[in-house]
Amino acid sequence: MAETTEITDMAAANERVNDGLFSFIAASPTAFHAVDTISARLRAEGFVQLQEGARWELAPGRDVFVTRNGSSVIALRIGEQVKDCSFRIVAAHSDSPTFKLKEMAELEVQDHHYTQLDTEGYGGMICASWFDRPLSIAGRVLLTDGGPKTVSETRLETRLVRFDRDLVLIPNVAIHFNRQVNDGYAYNRQVDLLPLFGGKGCGAGTLMRLLAEELGVAEEAILGSDLYLYDRAPGSVWGAGREFISVGRLDDLQCVYAGLEAFLAGRDPYGITVLAVFDNEEVGSGTKQGAGSTFLPDVLRRVSRALGFNEEDFSRGQASSFLLSADNAHAVHPNHPEKTDALNHVFMNEGVVLKSHAGQKYTSDALSAALVKTLAQRAGVPLQYFANRSDMAGGSTLGNIAMAQLSMNAADIGLPQLAMHSVRETAGAADTAYMIALMTEYYRTHLEAAADGQLRLVRAE
Repeated sequence: MAETTEITDMAAANERVNDGLFSFIAASPTAFHAVDTISARLRAEGFVQLQEGARWELAPGRDVFVTRNGSSVIALRIGEQVKDCSFRIVAAHSDSPTFKLKEMAELEVQDHHYTQLDTEGYGGMICASWFDRPLSIAGRVLLTDGGPKTVSETRLETRLVRFDRDLVLIPNVAIHFNRQVNDGYAYNRQVDLLPLFGGKGCGAGTLMRLLAEELGVAEEAILGSDLYLYDRAPGSVWGAGREFISVGRLDDLQCVYAGLEAFLAGRDPYGITVLAVFDNEEVGSGTKQGAGSTFLPDVLRRVSRALGFNEEDFSRGQASSFLLSADNAHAVHPNHPEKTDALNHVFMNEGVVLKSHAGQKYTSDALSAALVKTLAQRAGVPLQYFANRSDMAGGSTLGNIAMAQLSMNAADIGLPQLAMHSVRETAGAADTAYMIALMTEYYRTHLEAAADGQLRLVRAE
């Protein structure tokens, strides 16, 4: 009976976590919305937003955050008894593969019977998964703010927009006209993947009109936009034992959500805990707001100086700092187990994944892996190990990219999933809770580097 009660309690806890995850993803159709959702949660928890263009005045015990481009955010909790410049960082990414609208987006075709939207692919998506499914549009819009309209002064403001209704669809060609569609068909993104937006009478200018109506502004106030397609379908729990979840943008909002929950639950009174969520990982991270930019080192150095530490202190602090790069991993596919390594493979609902790669596509090494194993044991979280097949190239994550700007020990972790980069991805119903527990233990642990290759873990009670 006791075991049955424990299982029931665990299922209820997982259900609460997944409900929170689904709500977070539903509120985050783009990287801009994800950062806005995170920022709202931080403010509700008493965090103060810093501006990169303003002077920072900080003190022990402060909780702060800063955004860049509206699509990346770094939040910091400064310990009440902070004694060195050591940082405990979780890094994840806010973007997912999708389609971006071009500047001139509306295409009237077939003698004005149809209006399509001219898009281009963002990231490496599974194209076939985007067909025949109602989609919508979200992103950010740049507006004049109604201030003085003179040659000497024009003010701009950013507004987020999300159409909360089905708006477009990418239609397949009937199999009668494309007999090869099930035989390895190569999709042309400029031909096959343009979404249908309207019928006869829609016409050019409709998108701008709809944007203005949605935002409650005049059309002439709109000066620019970054707009993307997104799937509005809500997350679902399924399977014989309700053991699986499916929803869009699991990669990497599942790790973002887990990181946020753990960041708010765990605190190190002696150090500085950090949640860093970067944009543009899916296209290489080489932007001003990506993991390859100066955003993270800029913020950490400024915080260090504002707390009275010097450059020597900052360099010393990196020896005791650590970064967990959190990005999802490939679970063994039930139909294609040959795609994964014979031993170093992972399954959904069997715990957090520790990823390694000989060429350091993943940052884990013996030292950082030992730390993660220790944290998992303390947290009571099962741990799995992933490496790519040696004859297959795998993707990289933002950990090794960020470490080109900073020098600290780091490990790559994630959660197992199927159909990565599909419009709708699948993961284990129990795994998000596992990640939150591991990250919470991590944030509550103060690290001290006794020497190169030696770490002391102190649990903050």
